[in-house]
Amino acid sequence: MHIWLRRIRGAIGMGLLWAAGGAAVGGLIELILNLLPGPDDWMGVDMWPPTLAIPGFFAGVAFSAVLGIAARGRKFEDLSVARFGAWGAVGGLLLSGLLVALGFGEPLLPDLWLRAVVFIGPATLLSAVAASSSLALARMAEGRALPDSGEAPERLAGGD
Repeated sequence: MHIWLRRIRGAIGMGLLWAAGGAAVGGLIELILNLLPGPDDWMGVDMWPPTLAIPGFFAGVAFSAVLGIAARGRKFEDLSVARFGAWGAVGGLLLSGLLVALGFGEPLLPDLWLRAVVFIGPATLLSAVAASSSLALARMAEGRALPDSGEAPERLAGGD
């Protein structure tokens, strides 16, 4: 039971990390559209951060499930960025393929092939980028380990 709680916590953490990345990209898109002259009615969306954060969360959870299956028992230093990116692409492909199969976006794009191109392609590519970025972040965090709790507070603050 304890190992399942750790896996669920890890999946939620990965989802939140990817949601933060999606919100940041959405904020950048929103900023660019607000700086451009004229209305942005042609885009159809005026709330980019949550529009990208919500699917980012679910893509992160899906990637966490793929990673749990594919990289079981391996450490971060044993994994390559390319392999991590490929697993991210698989997670994005599975999630977006499921959404397209369930009819997500049908009122906007009635043709199945067009929905597949619009949703599956970018989701697969962005999931691969997010997975590679997640590994890079994890390696940076792993290199900066937390100090022991027995150290003196002034030493933790950088004073000697």
